[in-house]
Amino acid sequence: MASLSYSDAVSEALERLRPVGFEHGRSFVNHAPMAAEALAHMGYADEVPAWIERNLRSRSYHDVPERRLPIDPDDPDDWRAALGDFSRVADWSALFERELALSPWTAVLARWWPRLLPGMSAVLTHGVIRTAHAVRAVAAASGDNRLQLGELAQGLGYWAARHSTHGIVADPDGVPGPGDAAGPPARHGEPGGRDEAPDGRDEVTRALDALVAEYSGIYATVSQRHPVPLIHAVTGPAAVRLVVGHLPPAQRRPSYLTARAVSRTMLDWFHATPHPAAPLPADTAALAEVFARAVEIGDEHAIKLAEVAVRHEAFAPDPRHAAAAHLANRAIGRLSR
Repeated sequence: MASLSYSDAVSEALERLRPVGFEHGRSFVNHAPMAAEALAHMGYADEVPAWIERNLRSRSYHDVPERRLPIDPDDPDDWRAALGDFSRVADWSALFERELALSPWTAVLARWWPRLLPGMSAVLTHGVIRTAHAVRAVAAASGDNRLQLGELAQGLGYWAARHSTHGIVADPDGVPGPGDAAGPPARHGEPGGRDEAPDGRDEVTRALDALVAEYSGIYATVSQRHPVPLIHAVTGPAAVRLVVGHLPPAQRRPSYLTARAVSRTMLDWFHATPHPAAPLPADTAALAEVFARAVEIGDEHAIKLAEVAVRHEAFAPDPRHAAAAHLANRAIGRLSR
C-alpha cells in the first residue's frame, strides 16, 4: 500500500472528524485535528489513520450544539454578544464557513484575528492552537481545500465560542483590546515586525521564537503537579508563530504581546516559579528520537510539544526545545502506563 502524503492524511483525518464534537468529558478539548496535522507534518502520515481510530475509541465526544441564530459579522453588538458563549459554537462555525466561502482565507483571518486575540487564553489557548494547525493545513493544501477550510472555520469558531479574557495579567506594554489591530507603538528594542534578519525572520518572529525557547526552558526546569497544563505556555506562542506570517504587519506585534502576556499568566495559574539558573536535564535525546517517542506514547500533548520542539529547533536552535519535549515524554509516558 502506497504511503499517504501529508495532504491525503490530513484530508482523511478531517473527513473522519467532521461530525465529532469540540470537547469530551468535563470540557476537555478535542485535540484530534491538531495532533493528526502535527503527525502528518512530521512525516508520520501513515500513522494518522490508526491514531485517529484509537482516539475515537478512547474518547466520548460531546455532540455539537445545534445552530441557534446567525451571527452578523458586520454588527459589533451582535458578534460581541456571542463571544465566549459556547452554546453558540455551531453559529460561530457557520459564520466562518460563510466568511471563508466568500473571501480569501487570509482576508478572513486578518479581519477576525484582532477580534479574537484578546481571548487567546481561553481553554488554555486551544482555540488559537487549533486555528494555527488549520492555517498550516490550508496554506499547504493544493486543489480541493474544502476540508481544510472547514477545519479553519471550526478552529476559529471554537476560539470565538470559548473566548475569555478573564485572569490575564496585564503586559507592561499593554495587550490590545478587541478590534485593535495595531496596539501600542513599539518601544526601542521591542519587536515591531518590520526589519528582517539575514535568516528571513523579522523582529516579531524572532521575539516569538525567543518566547517559545524561554518557556520551553521554564517547562523543563520547574516543579509541576501535572505535566500537561504548563505545556500550553509553550504551544500557545508557538501557534501564534505559525500564523503570524500570514497576518498584516500591523497585527504582528500585538500578537506577540498577547502571547507573552498569556504565557506569563499561566505561570501564576499553575503556581510555577521559574528558576533562571536551573540546569537543563542532562539526558535529553536527539529531537528525532524525542518525536518518535511522543508518537509511541500516543498522547496528543506529547506529540504537539515535540512537533513544536522540532519546528523551533529549525528556526533558532536552542537546547531548551528538546529538554521540554523530553521531560513531557517522560512524565506523560509514566501517566500513560
